[in-house]
Amino acid sequence: MKHLYALLIGCLMLALATPAQAQKQRTTEYESGMIEKGQKVGVWEYYSYTRDGRQVLVQRYDHTAKKLVFYRPIEDKPYDAELTPGEWTRTNVQQPPFYIGGEAALASYMSKLTYPQEAQNRNIQGRVVIQFAIDTLGQTSKHKVLNGIGGGCDEEALRLSQSIPSQWVPARLAGRAVPVMYQLPFTFRLQKAQ
Repeated sequence: MKHLYALLIGCLMLALATPAQAQKQRTTEYESGMIEKGQKVGVWEYYSYTRDGRQVLVQRYDHTAKKLVFYRPIEDKPYDAELTPGEWTRTNVQQPPFYIGGEAALASYMSKLTYPQEAQNRNIQGRVVIQFAIDTLGQTSKHKVLNGIGGGCDEEALRLSQSIPSQWVPARLAGRAVPVMYQLPFTFRLQKAQ
């Protein structure tokens, strides 16, 4: 009887613990995974949307092991990569650099772009391209304006790119992480008067 009582108590505690696990699950239209003590843990899935509105899986990232588990292949494009110290070579990589969480996570930071008043007053519109290095640990450095449009837009794009958390999965070539130069475009477009 004593063992049966202990078994029932154990089952009851397990049943009560299950909803607590469900409360740690976080799911949005762009990501899904577990949260523990305010931190992402385990394997998270990150999504994007196709032009016809279908949700597609673009990444699986293990936040506990800090490892990319899956990525949806994207266009094959060359990067400037540091294959030997101090020597940068334009080459295709086996795995391009990825922002953890995909384009949706990166876009959430980029949406904080402030349109400079000087550019608005002078009707300056266009695209500013910022280039920066992503090292073998996924950290960024060497931010610079590659293509600018003036009116304070270049400085704003540079400021914002430097404020994006360094949460990158580094590029890989021949099975090892390699530093690459990455280009990030920022679009400045005036709203049309209604």
